[in-house]
Order: sequence, then structure tokens, then C-alpha cells
Amino acid sequence: MQPVVLSTQSHRSWLLNTLLGMSLTLFLAACGGGGSETTTPPPPPPPDKSISQMQAARFLTQATFGADEASINQLAALGYDDWLQQQFTLPPSLHLPLVMEYPDDNTLDQTMRYEVWWRQAITANDQLRQRVAWALSQIFVISDKSALNQTPYGIANYYDILVANAFGNYRDLMQQVTLSPMMGVYLSMLGNEKPNIALNIRPDENYARELMQLFTIGLVKLNIDGSPQLDNNGQPTNTYDQDTIKGFAHVFTGWHFADNPSWYQVRINVFDPMKAFEDFHDTSEKRLLDGFIIPAGGSALSDLNSALDNVFNHPNVGPFVAHRLVQQLVTSNPSPAYVQRVATVFNNNGQGVRGDLKAVIKAILTDNEAISTNTLTDPTFGKLKEPLLRFTQLWRAFHATAESGKYWFGFSEYFTGQAPLSAPHVFNFYSPSYSPSGPIADAGLVAPEFEILNETFITHTLNWLAYSTYIGYQGIPLDPPDPDRILINIDQELILAANPVALVDRYNLLLLSGQMDTNMKAELVASIEAIPASEPLLRVLNSLFLTVASPQYSIQK
Repeated sequence: MQPVVLSTQSHRSWLLNTLLGMSLTLFLAACGGGGSETTTPPPPPPPDKSISQMQAARFLTQATFGADEASINQLAALGYDDWLQQQFTLPPSLHLPLVMEYPDDNTLDQTMRYEVWWRQAITANDQLRQRVAWALSQIFVISDKSALNQTPYGIANYYDILVANAFGNYRDLMQQVTLSPMMGVYLSMLGNEKPNIALNIRPDENYARELMQLFTIGLVKLNIDGSPQLDNNGQPTNTYDQDTIKGFAHVFTGWHFADNPSWYQVRINVFDPMKAFEDFHDTSEKRLLDGFIIPAGGSALSDLNSALDNVFNHPNVGPFVAHRLVQQLVTSNPSPAYVQRVATVFNNNGQGVRGDLKAVIKAILTDNEAISTNTLTDPTFGKLKEPLLRFTQLWRAFHATAESGKYWFGFSEYFTGQAPLSAPHVFNFYSPSYSPSGPIADAGLVAPEFEILNETFITHTLNWLAYSTYIGYQGIPLDPPDPDRILINIDQELILAANPVALVDRYNLLLLSGQMDTNMKAELVASIEAIPASEPLLRVLNSLFLTVASPQYSIQK
């Protein structure tokens, strides 16, 4: 029996309509408790923090690279708060030590870094940290599609800055990103010199511009709910102008590789923060955001600290970061109230601390808009899953492994348009404000991930999903043997093959967080029943492919 695959055009249209108007009913198991009366009533039991499996699966889709049965059951028993606290306390699973197991010789390339990224995404216990780091990597963008293409160690080290700071303070993260030699190379702050009229040298404005536009405050002044502040003519107000960019460009002068004996004696160090060379730093007065002035005579480090403080304390940062992270983790179109609640936590974590990412992440994931069943029927809520996340979810749900213990998927860009830290430019794989023409744009909504959804990648993604299911399961004969072949485990599904309804229910929980609509359930059950019960393997594989190829799997609600 051959699987039914939609044409790419109908698949795209279905995804658009599903994101805009998918109406689902989620039946949640009620939790309760009680006790019998005694002469001396016992103290009340602790509140039951448990949640349903469907709630747990939905939460894990937002907070991790994908759920499996064990993680669903664990979260269902712990509840949101205890699970988050457990994740917050896990040590970070760093990438650089694993990349450095590959020797720095003529064979070292970015595919080895990709392998480690996939390995950590699929197997690391600190799933929340890894998922947040991936979100941050799409804000603080660097890419191997640049002068960094020969530096897998350096890019892995940069990624570990995001991993290590995923639950830290945003101000600290800003500092470490700014002084990273990888960011220094990527946005040309490294080697940025003070002005010299005689030599026609002017400070490079690249990092100054992107720090403000993409990493912290954006182009227009925001209200705390993320809406633009309007002037008397009803027009948005700019956050900065060209003079502001120049001021920051002069701040970011005088930094080079940490191992350089001198400014002109370059010794590449892709790991350590850049070092200040005061003779090449501009010590003149600098005008920054909202009239703030750094007086003349400062050092490279003091000026940098003052400038980063100036940006960090700008009122835009809270709503800007809140909106970006909500889009990455939960929904493309958060309500202004949702953004405001998260931005308020960014501004003050309840203990007077600004920029506490741990508090921000908790606020995003436990907000009523993220976990309420009401949003399941809200046509403006949800997001298209990044195609890369469709693979991590499949592989985690079915414990994909290779005999070698490695996760070689160095060609993910061909199938998905994405590879780790390999965006085509500093604006990421897609714009957070992208709105595809049609019903989404007509409704005034955005759908960022649709910018990389086209006929080519739909076809490539579906082909790889077919490869990963029909001929990608553990136990399939491989000729010749391939210890690096990533294979899913379908042992549990084979047990359920004789029970089509139970098999579909399992796929529904693991892959769709219990949100599969009745029509899709009925069609999947019918497709299974059309295959003889004597062919359990085909029953399992065909229904699994149809599930992961469906628009409902592609949409996160």
C-alpha cells in the first residue's frame, strides 16, 4: 500500500488554513482527591500538582525538542513548577567538549559541529536549556555562512555561551556575546578602530546597528505590551537615529583577539573574549540612546559597559525580548497582554532584578495563554513548527539512535532550510514579522516560519520524513551495514498494530499533544484497517508517516 502524499501547493494551503482556523476539542482528565472524616481531621494533603498527559505533551512541545512517553509521564506527575525547577537545576550540556573530540585536522568541518548539536538536541537531559539556547541563537545570530565557515570549534564555543546563559541574566548575555570573537568577526567589531582622518578610517557601524535593531530594542519605541508608541501624527517613533549608531560604533573600538601580542600581530583565538587595545579605542565623548552621554576619557571596557547598560535599561528591551521568545517557544501572535505580563517579569523578577531569563522563561511557559485549553480553539493562536523541530520531535518521540552513537545530519539544510547556526544572514532564517499573503496577512497576523516554507522544502521535508519512517526503523536490514544510520524505535507501536484506535491514540499523544481532530483520527484508523492485520509493520509505518506528514503535526497549538 502506498502512502497518500498531498501536492506541495495543497500542503502549503492546508498549513495556512490550519494555522488560521484549526478548531480543536481537548478532553482533559480531571484530577481530584479526598479523604474520610476522622475525629481529629488530618492535615490537608498537599495540592495535587499533576496534570494530564495531553497537557504535559503540549507543554513539552513548547519547552523542549520533543516529548516521549517517559517525559510526558514525568511532567504529568510533577506538574509545571516542579518540572521547571528540576530543569533549572540540571547542569548545562555543553557542545564544545564534544566537538573537540573531533581532531582539528584536515577533516574537521561544520558537519561535526552539526552532529553534536543534533546529539544534544535529541539526547541531552537539560532539554529546556537546550531549547532556550536554540531560541536565543535565532536572536543573537551568528552563522557559518560567513568568514566563520572554517571555525567549528569557535561556533560551538559561541553556542555554549547561549547554553550557559539560557537561565542567566540578559545583561550578562549581552556582554559575553559582544566580546565573543565569533560575534566580533561576524559583525566586524573585532579590529574596529578609532577614527583616523589621515588614513580614512571610520569606526565600523555593523555591530552597533544590529545590537540595537536585532538583539535588544528594535527600530521603534514600544509600549510594555509590545505595541508601538505613536507620535501626534499616529506614526511609530524611532528608537535611534544615525547619530546614535555612530556613537555606539565609536564605543565598540579597540577590541581584537585575546592572544594578539599587538594590534597588527594577529593570533587567532576563537575561544576567549576579545581583548582591549587602548591605543585603538576612541576616547572622545559619545552620544547614545535617549540623550545619554559617555564622557570623554573612558577606557574601552568602561565605555563598553556604559553603552551596554544604556541599551539594557532601555524600556524596549523587556517587550522586545518577551515577544521574540514567546514567538520562538509558544505562538507567533501573542496577545499584547501576554507580552506585557512577560515583559513585566523581565523588568522585575519579583526581587528587584531586571533581565532574569529564568523568570522570563517560566513566565512564558506557565502563562495562561500558553497552557489554557481556551487557546486551542483560538484561530490566532499557535505557530508553524520550524521544519528542523519536526525532525527533533519525531526522533525524540521514538528514541532514534545510531549504532555509532552519533547523529549525523549534516545535510538538514537541504531538507529543511535550516542547520544549527547556519542562517543565511544576521536576520535569521526568517523574519519575526513575516506574514504570508492570503488569510494570515489579511487577518493582520504574522507567521515567521512560513518564510522558509516553499514547494521545494515541503517536498524535501516530506521525502526525508518518508525515509525516516518507511526505511528508518530499528531492525531494518541495512545492506551494506551503516553504523551511522539514525533509526527510530517502533517496538511499542508494533504491539499496538492490531488495535488501530490505540495506535492512533499513541501517535496523537506523542506527536500532536492530544490535539488530533476527529476527521484525522477516523482517516488514520481507516488507513490502518485497510492494511491486513498480518502486516503489522506496514500498518505502523504507513500511519506514522501519514501523521508526521500531516499539516496538523506541522502546527503547534
